[in-house]
Amino acid sequence: MKQPTSGRRARHALAAAIACALVVPCGAQARDTAKEQQLEARIQQLEAELAAIRDEIRAQRHAVDQVAQQQAALPPPPPPAPKEEPKAPVFSTAKGISVALHGFINATAFSQDHSFAFGNGQNAQYVVPGAKGTLSGFDIRNTRFWLDFTGAQFNESWGGGGRIEMDFFGGFNGTGPYSFQQPTPRLRQAYLDIANAGSGTRVRIGQQWDLMFPVDNLAASVTHVGFPLGFGTGFVGWRFPGVVVMQDLGSGGDTKWRMDVGAFSGSWNGPGATTNFLTGGNVDFQPQLQARIRATGSNWVAYVVGHYSKIDLKGVDGTVSTPVKSSVDSTGLEIGGQWKPGNWTLKGLLYTGNGLGQIFGNLSQFGDIGDTGGYVQVGYNFTKNWSLNGYYGTSKSDREDVVAWLDNGAVGRLRSRQSALSVIYASGPYQLGLEWLHDQLDTLNAGAVRKTSGNQVSVSAQYTF
Repeated sequence: MKQPTSGRRARHALAAAIACALVVPCGAQARDTAKEQQLEARIQQLEAELAAIRDEIRAQRHAVDQVAQQQAALPPPPPPAPKEEPKAPVFSTAKGISVALHGFINATAFSQDHSFAFGNGQNAQYVVPGAKGTLSGFDIRNTRFWLDFTGAQFNESWGGGGRIEMDFFGGFNGTGPYSFQQPTPRLRQAYLDIANAGSGTRVRIGQQWDLMFPVDNLAASVTHVGFPLGFGTGFVGWRFPGVVVMQDLGSGGDTKWRMDVGAFSGSWNGPGATTNFLTGGNVDFQPQLQARIRATGSNWVAYVVGHYSKIDLKGVDGTVSTPVKSSVDSTGLEIGGQWKPGNWTLKGLLYTGNGLGQIFGNLSQFGDIGDTGGYVQVGYNFTKNWSLNGYYGTSKSDREDVVAWLDNGAVGRLRSRQSALSVIYASGPYQLGLEWLHDQLDTLNAGAVRKTSGNQVSVSAQYTF
């Protein structure tokens, strides 16, 4: 018997519902399984990448260890080279010979209330008796340059070099209106050295300072350089062609000793030509002879020096009349030095002698005239750059000798007293100086003593190279 149509439909719907209920959970489970598989795959990929990174780090560490082992096996690096001090510019003239250019540029602005002997400005020495009038100006004649030659070889044991030195105190270019701006160069020194380092011997041949000139203890000044403070009023000395032998005598503790012996060309103011070797000082072979003992310590230097020469006043041809006497023995003795305790600098000397005119003594007067003088300078450095310097010097000629040798006292210089006070600023190659100079000169005037005084105020600048 056939079932009704509605019943069949009900059974079919129930079967479909049961089928759906069974199919839905199965699909969800399938989807969950797929996700788990994807996660596992991603985890495996990350683990592989991490393993690769670990292997790379191990390789890098191994390479670093190998480099460290190689560096440890190498010798240690050398220490850094010491910093070299800058050297003076040099050039060469011949194989093995070096030439260095040195010098300084010096300029002074000055004002004076009196004229000075030997020249005004940077050239001032002592006042001119009877002169009147004030003056001022600018002066550059101190400017100086020199060439030092080194590296010459005399033989296996002896070497040496030399020096040529010039400044601009040779006068002016004529007498015209523009000559003042054209000072003439003059040769100061020109000598050669032959030295033996092993024996401590040096021979200097040529024009140079004589041994009475205090090269070790010149007074400090930025204005008076070519003609230093006290030149002729406190100390003596001059440049001459000649030969000097310098011998190191060794050391006694911290003190070094040296002996110098020199022979220099004769010189006088006449009779005969003073420019052609025809003066009384050039008669026969009678050079000026000098000897000096010098000692140096860590902050001091001291010396004693003697001088002798004989002047034949009859002249080279032996025919000149000599109203006083026919010859003069020129003698001199000097002791001086320098000491630098702390911020102080002390310089000075004493000298005495007769007939010292040819070495700037006797206030530049010539004859058998007694002369005594000396100077002292005290300097104090307030800072590294600033210093204050006080100077006093004097030179006194014997009055009776002056009267006898200089026209019975009608003229003649008896005594000069020079004072100076300066403030100096020094920085590297530069120096700036403010200076006051005062000089008083006693002279004979028809048998009476006349006193003349003068002052100079100056501002100077110097660049040394």
